[in-house]
Amino acid sequence: MTKRTYESQTVYLILYALSISHLLNDTLQSLIPSIYPIVKENYQLTFSQIGLITLTFQLTASLFQPLVGLYTDKKPQPFSLAIGMSFTLLGLIALSFANHFYLLLISVAMIGTGSSIFHPEASRMAHAASGGRRGFAQSVFQVGGNAGSSFGPLLAAWIVVPYGQRSVLWFTAIAFLAIMVLSFVGNWYQQNVLPRRKTKKHSANLPELALPRKKVIIAVTILLVLIFSKYFYMASLTSYFTFYLMDKFDVSVQRAQIYLFVFLFSVAAGTFFGGPVGDRIGRKYVIWVSILGTAPFALLLPHANLFWTSVLIIPIGFILASAFSAILVYAQELIPGKVGLVSGLFFGFAFGMGGLGSALIGNLIDKTSIEYVYSLTAFLPLIGFITAFLPNLHHASKA
Repeated sequence: MTKRTYESQTVYLILYALSISHLLNDTLQSLIPSIYPIVKENYQLTFSQIGLITLTFQLTASLFQPLVGLYTDKKPQPFSLAIGMSFTLLGLIALSFANHFYLLLISVAMIGTGSSIFHPEASRMAHAASGGRRGFAQSVFQVGGNAGSSFGPLLAAWIVVPYGQRSVLWFTAIAFLAIMVLSFVGNWYQQNVLPRRKTKKHSANLPELALPRKKVIIAVTILLVLIFSKYFYMASLTSYFTFYLMDKFDVSVQRAQIYLFVFLFSVAAGTFFGGPVGDRIGRKYVIWVSILGTAPFALLLPHANLFWTSVLIIPIGFILASAFSAILVYAQELIPGKVGLVSGLFFGFAFGMGGLGSALIGNLIDKTSIEYVYSLTAFLPLIGFITAFLPNLHHASKA
């Protein structure tokens, strides 16, 4: 890889490898919510306990991410991605044999630890391979993850539901494949990026903030509030949508998983557009449309019949998904030179909000009803109005 290639050209092979590894990683993680109906029945769990399983996974997947990003900004670890996937591998083995609520918590905590290592490092490597097309690079990386998440319900419907919890062990083959792909990416980074970092380390000046410090803090706070609204609402769908369909429309577990796949696949499809469109017209406009634009469909969802429910979840997933790549790159441009830290902070906060939302929503379902909770959470996308207070980054469209 020549100097010109690394600095000015997008390294598509690495971006695709990162996207594939993100697909494999999130396919494995998506097995967790996809087997909730099985473990709930087998171990007589409450919705609150289901929420705690998600909270445990999301907290372990979120708390370490900013620390990982901060550390690797200073001391890059090219093969940390493969190490993180090894934690996921061990967690899958433990999950397949877990026969108690607390063992389930330990299993998902191991998978979450792998995720906390994977996401900030992979995002930073996508930034390094972007060739300046940062929004495009993040979208390619993200679309793999969301596509992987969409496969979980199908795998649960086709494999885990018919063959039981122990069949999770079969998916360790995916983890081994991901470790090989990530080792290839780590080798590229070590040979092509680290030498340039070392030569520039002492000569380069620290990049300046895009805006005055106070405005940066306000902008980051707004972005985190938007992440809160997006991932609390997403938690109601990813963790409880199958239960909602079974309760309201009396559909089978397998059929409910298919509907969940439709939603998650629309999320994957929508992910790709946020980054490239943000490269062209600016991140702020994409963030505005993707959060607030979900609101009309979300408000209609609790009042729809089964057919219209299956229709509405498509624009909800597609529009809402376009936000994260734009939010992440916007934040990286706000705080230049801290790609790993920013990625870890925003991935970690997103995971944490998803876990907290799942726990609180599960507890509220136990105390009220799942239909009531869906009517309540439908108002969350309206928080997108605060996007109006984000400052314009005029260089964003040139990124």
